[in-house]
Amino acid sequence: MYQPTDLKKGTVVQIDGQPYRVVEYAQKVMGRGGSIVNVRLKNLVTGAVIPKTYKGQDKIETAEVTNQTVQYLYSDGSSMYFMNPTTFEQFEVSAEDGEDVPKYVKEGSEVQLQFFDGKVINVELPTSMLLRVVRADNVVKGDTTSSVQKDAELETGITIKVPAFIKTDDVVKVDTRDGSYLERAKE
Repeated sequence: MYQPTDLKKGTVVQIDGQPYRVVEYAQKVMGRGGSIVNVRLKNLVTGAVIPKTYKGQDKIETAEVTNQTVQYLYSDGSSMYFMNPTTFEQFEVSAEDGEDVPKYVKEGSEVQLQFFDGKVINVELPTSMLLRVVRADNVVKGDTTSSVQKDAELETGITIKVPAFIKTDDVVKVDTRDGSYLERAKE
């Protein structure tokens, strides 16, 4: 059981049988009345965000959420398939629950799956991935004076904006949170 002051950002709790992660935390200290903790909680199953207020004596139930490193096998459009590389156990996740996985993760790459009550509730991507450029637009001569951006198609099929010096077959680091170019990978 947690006390309200234990609810720091990232803490996972259980409310009404559902797992929630603390996304915002604010504490107000009231003179002789103790303190009040205001938090915003994100439901790890539905994605809904709710505000909640706790007083100093409240007890909050901990959620037993576990992480497991798995290998991304493939996607058939409606589902994605993952495998634990040590036990060879396979997991199926609906495409809408992990919609960003096929955009940024190559088949065979490792990701984290989060489990609650034995069910997969979330696919946790690394914050950045290295992906090969399969097609990059050419830059018009004279357009290279400032930070010109051009489109580049990556091996997973997504198109991102990259600097003018990126060419086909370069490997680039992509931020999986917003799909932005971070840097060209050192070879």
